[in-house]
Amino acid sequence: MPTKEHFGHAGLTGWREKVADAVAPPVARRGPLSEDEARAIVGGAFFLLSAWYVATTIARMVKAARG
Repeated sequence: MPTKEHFGHAGLTGWREKVADAVAPPVARRGPLSEDEARAIVGGAFFLLSAWYVATTIARMVKAARG
């Protein structure tokens, strides 16, 4: 069964994965999260930002089409 980390890691590809790899160890050392959880949070944040970007782009397209 997929865990919350699996969903967060889905957003980590390319440069986003490199960002998560750089951010996760210091975050894990300073807080109560494991490195895997920190990577999942970064991946989830990138996924949400991407979804927000697509949604706002679609909204602008609809607004432009309506005049």
